[in-house]
Amino acid sequence: MSALSDNLVTFAILAYLVAMIGHAVEYALGNARTRVAAAAPVRELVGVGAGGGVVPTPPASVPTSPAVDRSAQRAWLAGLIGVGATAVAAALHLAALVTRGLAADRMPWGNMYEFVLTVTFIGVAAWLVVLWKRPSLRKLGLFLTLVMVLLVATAELVLYVPIVPLVPALNSYWFIIHVSTIVFASGIFLLGVVPAVGFLMRSGYEQGKRSFPYTLAKRLPGAVGLERLTFTLHAFAFPIFTFAVIAGAIWAEAAWGRPWGWDPKETWAFISWVVYAGYLHARATPSVKRNVATWIAVLGFLTMLMNLFGVNIFFTGLHSYGGLD
Repeated sequence: MSALSDNLVTFAILAYLVAMIGHAVEYALGNARTRVAAAAPVRELVGVGAGGGVVPTPPASVPTSPAVDRSAQRAWLAGLIGVGATAVAAALHLAALVTRGLAADRMPWGNMYEFVLTVTFIGVAAWLVVLWKRPSLRKLGLFLTLVMVLLVATAELVLYVPIVPLVPALNSYWFIIHVSTIVFASGIFLLGVVPAVGFLMRSGYEQGKRSFPYTLAKRLPGAVGLERLTFTLHAFAFPIFTFAVIAGAIWAEAAWGRPWGWDPKETWAFISWVVYAGYLHARATPSVKRNVATWIAVLGFLTMLMNLFGVNIFFTGLHSYGGLD
């Protein structure tokens, strides 16, 4: 089972890579009809009678060549392949987690490798749900699959550890309650940062900025929709994250005789909670610009990354279960 899980992770990475390429092709081709329409010359009609001026009028319709139609069809097909490959990758990803759990005879959340695999799966599963409800957001798939390739490959190549028994301190029913909610909230936050960054680039593009990285956003959905999705995902994940922190304090009281001890992971969890609370407060405050609030959300995700990677790698404490040598 352990070897099967490892192979499934490898296949999932390859499927995510195929999905990323498919979305990249769609993103590069764009909407051929739109490009032709934008480049079509304006026809001029000479007015008669008083004034006799030249009145520019747009054409009633823009003819497209068979080549343009084929380009649009290829873009659509590439995007469809990207979505299909993402779904296949998610299925392989889930199978890898299930087989890892069966091999370990426990929930697969005992170290950094397993934690990252689970968080990324939650993120991609949530993305497929969002895409099912809002197909117009499909072009975000390029950025989501890029994140998946980077994180899952990092887990497989850098964070991988063989299956070992659960650390005694984690052998509790609170392990499932606390860690499952942390994993779920982290996966939604992972997905939430994608439209957040997309909004920051797209809003700059809509304001006339044509330098890098704003030009990357010229084919993304509108900034308003991206910002609304960012808020929806964070508003959904924050109460779950809050419950997870509270559950962790209750577990700490039962395991160590104190609910809070400013352990490095506890400290960074608190920092993340404060930053995300600050984002939601800023988002609800009319005087705060949406791009300022969104930067706070991005900062929140950076604190989550610090809590996951930095604390486990560079600090020691009661929560040091990274499994890295």
